[in-house]
Amino acid sequence: MSVSLVIKSLHRTFNDMPKIKQLMIASILSSLATLFQTAGGAFPVVGYFVSPFATAPIMICTIFSKSLGMVAYMVTIFLLMILMPSELIVFPFTTGLLGLGIGLASHFYEKKINIILSGALFLFIGIIFLLYGVQFPVLGPPISQSFHFPTVVFILLFSFIYSWIWVGISFAFLKRLLDLLNRKR
Repeated sequence: MSVSLVIKSLHRTFNDMPKIKQLMIASILSSLATLFQTAGGAFPVVGYFVSPFATAPIMICTIFSKSLGMVAYMVTIFLLMILMPSELIVFPFTTGLLGLGIGLASHFYEKKINIILSGALFLFIGIIFLLYGVQFPVLGPPISQSFHFPTVVFILLFSFIYSWIWVGISFAFLKRLLDLLNRKR
């Protein structure tokens, strides 16, 4: 089944649900994104391996519904402001923005490569903004905040590979989710 058919089927299934169920799913996904993102600050070593998973709930919610995906993204930012403000600068410009970018792109593009490129562009812009606009060492102290072309190329390649991994894993998961939902009918 193609990517666009999976997305359209999931979107249709989600829209057939009552509005209250849609809001509950969006709030649960937003809460999961918040928990995953706060893991980096709450559990120093293990948490850094868990916090990238904050991308998944935002992406899934945005695939289900563009508007509820945006709401989940904003609610997650609000929850981070309350629970762990130290993670507030990272989520909106990296993990959250990647999930939003992939989710939105899946509504507009049918080919997987276009979705990957869109997600990579969102992540790339977010990292560049944090690194050079805000001067926040999002990639750690070894990466200089002064502009270097090789660093920008590295960030671009990293963004592409990271987006490619997320799109591959998530669409395999979403295909299985769709199969599970279809079996229940």
